[in-house]
Amino acid sequence: MHVGVLGAGTMGHGIAQVAAMAGHDVVMRDVQTEFVRDGLESIEGNLREGVDRGKVPEEDLEATLERIEGTIDLEAAVGEADLVIEAVPEELDLKRRTFEEVADLAPADATLASNTSSLSLTEIASTLDDPGRMIGLHFFNPPHVMALVEIVVAEQTDESTVAFAREFVDDLGKEPITVRDTAGFATSRLGVALGVEAMRMLEEGVASPRDVDRAMELGYNHPMGPIELGDVVGLDVRLDILEHLREELGERFRPPQILRRKVRAGKLGRKTGEGFYVWEDGEIVGVSDDGSGGLGGGADE
Repeated sequence: MHVGVLGAGTMGHGIAQVAAMAGHDVVMRDVQTEFVRDGLESIEGNLREGVDRGKVPEEDLEATLERIEGTIDLEAAVGEADLVIEAVPEELDLKRRTFEEVADLAPADATLASNTSSLSLTEIASTLDDPGRMIGLHFFNPPHVMALVEIVVAEQTDESTVAFAREFVDDLGKEPITVRDTAGFATSRLGVALGVEAMRMLEEGVASPRDVDRAMELGYNHPMGPIELGDVVGLDVRLDILEHLREELGERFRPPQILRRKVRAGKLGRKTGEGFYVWEDGEIVGVSDDGSGGLGGGADE
């Protein structure tokens, strides 16, 4: 199968990697050559780490890289695709414009998928003349490690498209769940609810970030606590999702002031080197000392 992946960032290159590891020919596209290069280097780094840990055979590394091509040309990415997976930034207008362009360039029978984690797939699909071929394929970070893929069914999605998506996810060796297109789907809605309550606990001085995270890791067997997860996902992304869910579902998703302050200060988490934690080379090396470490107060706006 030919798979076009739009976006070479954290999610895009991860999706490209797992598709290529499953034997599919992949073209990964981004808007700048440096973004494409960084994505390809990240894929190779992930694979080499897998080889070093004995989880990926050396021959699989080479075969996977041979199946991935990078480009800045949209037509080259989607012109022969059986499946197009969009992983561009989480902005509704951008996603709609992207699929408008894709619809003109991709084969008429290609399945079109969005990796959106919270935006209305039904609204994205309304851009298309044939919205029945739109589906949500919500992967989790990092895609080459996380087993879950959330299949999101828009109001217009054809049953044949759902069946195709499930077969594709199974082929990747992932576990699918199927949800109806509602605000936040299942995973983002539940995950953000936990994360926002954890941030409110920091505002109230209930516990430190480390202890809040340990509570969920050790008490509930979560692989990563909600504060650390927010830093990994990006606090700006968390804020955008909360604003969307607040608009759709009400005040229980009102973003905490502590989160707004972090985003205003440019402290977005791992990608900027500081969020609730301080990060170096992708690892936590300390807790932010800006007064958000669970000692101060603060109310929601």
